[in-house]
Amino acid sequence: MKEAPQGELVAIWLKRVRRGPMDPHQRARLLTGEGLEGDANRGSRKRQVTLIEEELWHSVQQELEAEVDPTCRRANLLVRGVSLAHHRGEVLQVGSCSLKIWGETRPCRLMEETHGGLQAALDPDWRGGVFATVEEGGEIEVGDAVAWSP
Repeated sequence: MKEAPQGELVAIWLKRVRRGPMDPHQRARLLTGEGLEGDANRGSRKRQVTLIEEELWHSVQQELEAEVDPTCRRANLLVRGVSLAHHRGEVLQVGSCSLKIWGETRPCRLMEETHGGLQAALDPDWRGGVFATVEEGGEIEVGDAVAWSP
């Protein structure tokens, strides 16, 4: 059996308060059924953790012809080397943890407030990332392997 391609966890961000700044962390704890420990959105039903792809973020920056900090997207995790689009219902392994993808994170007007054109640039084909629940929690750290469960 062929092994699934593996990616990497590039960044972790937590919000202290809703609509507050995104604080970078080297490591964090995912709580089963809740989300990221210390994050203002913890326990938000099916939107416990949000993820974006580094490769798509670079595409958005090229389209905008601007260097835009990925924290403007307000996602919790930035991954590289794994496509997140169209994986609704699938399980993503991040280190020893499991995240079930529930859907596409649609860009909102807050994206436009942070950078003109960002909302429209994130709109097509899941470029705004995905939201997930924590199926199996534990510690995660920047550099952890990321891959789809078989």
